[in-house]
Amino acid sequence: MHSFKDDKIAALSTILENQRKLFSNADDEIYAWKPSPEKWSKKEIIGHLIDSAYNNIQRIIRAQYETDPSISYDQNQWVRLNGYQYTDLPSLVNLWLLLNERLLMIIGRMPADNLAKTCLVDGKDFSLEWLIEDYIRHLEHHLNQIHAKSEGV
Repeated sequence: MHSFKDDKIAALSTILENQRKLFSNADDEIYAWKPSPEKWSKKEIIGHLIDSAYNNIQRIIRAQYETDPSISYDQNQWVRLNGYQYTDLPSLVNLWLLLNERLLMIIGRMPADNLAKTCLVDGKDFSLEWLIEDYIRHLEHHLNQIHAKSEGV
């Protein structure tokens, strides 16, 4: 019988395995194209996923030993200030993969009882179980955006 943790670890592992293959032939020029000055390029979306991993690692770690830690971030500022648009694509992909491998290890080592612990995100309380599930849903959404055919490229 599979547990919630086993299912999420399997789902995230499969995503990483599939993305490793998809990103292996990625073209930096295509990934750097911006549909408009206000919209993110595919490189910036990968950067956003890096930021999401950073912040969710903090949430999952801190919620296990703090009472309702509050961890939010301004996604547009993080993408802009990190300069993902100007970072080479293999470095972005490698960092994203490494952070998600770390997240897999953290989730795998977490006692199942800790899934009920909570973290404040934008003033709302969420359980670690919900945050892990939402993280994977968010990840899939943006990976679908990245791999969708770009118009104008």
